Amino acid sequence: MKLMKISETAITAARKVIEDGGIVAFPTETFYGLGVKYNDPGALKRLYEIKQRPREKAMPLIIGDKKTLALITPSVLNTAKKLMNGFWPGPLTILFEAIKDLSEFITAGTGKAAVRIPGDSFALDLAKSLEFPVTATSANISGKPPADNPDDVIGYFGDGVDLVIDGGKSTGGGASTIVDVTGEGIIILRPGAISSKELYRYLSGREHQPDKV
Repeated sequence: MKLMKISETAITAARKVIEDGGIVAFPTETFYGLGVKYNDPGALKRLYEIKQRPREKAMPLIIGDKKTLALITPSVLNTAKKLMNGFWPGPLTILFEAIKDLSEFITAGTGKAAVRIPGDSFALDLAKSLEFPVTATSANISGKPPADNPDDVIGYFGDGVDLVIDGGKSTGGGASTIVDVTGEGIIILRPGAISSKELYRYLSGREHQPDKV
């Protein structure tokens, strides 16, 4: 396991590890995530194993450009387009219909894929440097609190990950909100950093602004 501070060199190193089938831990705009190439069966299997993640739980993806969605889904519905325009980059994960040959490590057999463009963070810089989706599942053993610093990542996984990007303590807070837009309207599967009020207010045509605390 290698530890690197955030830098341009770290982006290059993380990209190479992922392209070579390895696992990278990196800070997102909320917690630390674990990244592997979206269509690498060996890396995906290893990721499930180190997280002790049940196979029935799908694996979320991040991308750096909306065009990359073509590798994941055959179509993007209007509701999804509106949410993408309003909340990407940011902590909103959207479920899309998955292309037929997308790995079951990603879909968990649901026929759907969870995707987002992350907010301002190393995760976004890394995603932009890649021409394919990468996982961004939380850096924790399944059922344990998500890691918000590199020491916790190392404590969870040790040499189970190939590279840890040290961005210090992440902001934490709410995890990404997860919504399903594959049917009529939207279904909020997990409340998170973006509130349901904010989502529905935006879809109804009102100004996109955070809820007052």
